[in-house]
Amino acid sequence: MTSPDRPAPLAPFTVDDYRARMARAAEDADAAGLAGVLVAPGPDLVHLTGYRPTAATERLTLLVLRAGHDPVLVVPALEAADAAHAAGAGALTLRDWTDAADPYALSAELLAPDGRFGVSDNTWALHLLALQQRLPDTSYASLTEALPMLRAVKDAAELARLAAAGAAADATYEQILKVRFSGRRETDVAADLASLLREHGHEQVDFTVVGSGPNGANPHHEAGDRTIGHGDMVVLDFGGLKHGYGSDTSRTVHVGEPTAEEQRVHDIVREAQEAGVRAVRPGAACQDIDRAARAVITGSGYGERFIHRTGHGIGVTTHEPPYMIEGEEQPLVEGMCFSVEPGIYLPGRFGVRIEDIVTVTPDGGRRLNTTARELAQVE
Repeated sequence: MTSPDRPAPLAPFTVDDYRARMARAAEDADAAGLAGVLVAPGPDLVHLTGYRPTAATERLTLLVLRAGHDPVLVVPALEAADAAHAAGAGALTLRDWTDAADPYALSAELLAPDGRFGVSDNTWALHLLALQQRLPDTSYASLTEALPMLRAVKDAAELARLAAAGAAADATYEQILKVRFSGRRETDVAADLASLLREHGHEQVDFTVVGSGPNGANPHHEAGDRTIGHGDMVVLDFGGLKHGYGSDTSRTVHVGEPTAEEQRVHDIVREAQEAGVRAVRPGAACQDIDRAARAVITGSGYGERFIHRTGHGIGVTTHEPPYMIEGEEQPLVEGMCFSVEPGIYLPGRFGVRIEDIVTVTPDGGRRLNTTARELAQVE
């Protein structure tokens, strides 16, 4: 039996899950006027096939998806056995090539000679240029531009993984509040965060931002050797992958009693974050989330100190489309997951950021992070 504090393991994705994803990608490409989708090693390949090569190399690996055609994965012969064991391999055809062969000629046979293709963003220029040399009448667009919703809408199994990752990040935050901050370096607290994320099931830790005092005014500050002192505001932003899906949460804590100004700035950010979450609903534009959060901070006189977008998508990576930023008119769809993370950054003094992952529900939004958003005091 599963103990109350140890949830049942999540069922693995099936070959049918991957078959449906590849079919949907091909159909969406066709609807967008594309001849197909070309996917190199990276998060898109993992999402569509379950295949994660040990490393992307100069040897071409390329998934070709076209409406009305069976999916084909072109793969080096020395890696074909690994590819054949991927969870989605049963839903595609493997075409391997030896080092003596021309993989671009092989791939060109699978493409429309004058088609426009969506290409995964992290495809090497080496491969794309060689393919275009074989088919000079083809053209290409990044998947972020051509199919921004490719991985944006999560199914129930994906949402369960994101929820589990969020719960693990929440448990990490609850425990980090109990450690000593004062007198320790930022890197010490960052190491605690990484250790706790792994303790709570993360197989990969992507970032552990610990920005104390003036370092908190840098949104992506790398934890350094600064010693945290009494009276410091400390921004914590941490996350990674659990069950292959991302966590990402931010809270700001204070070492000892905050000043009235520090408390006020934190309250403004908390109100802005709440406004952003309240704006989440199907049909709202991504930019509406940014506008709702930013309006609170701007109305409080700190508009110039909110220097980044309000949020980003999350899934098999911790940062992916869609983005909650002015100008992004993509409507929200049930099942989309993204961060809502406004902040205020006062150079040379301190910063505040509060972040939750939110998923779009039929009638609004649901947070996947549930820890307290009030300003916590630590020792």
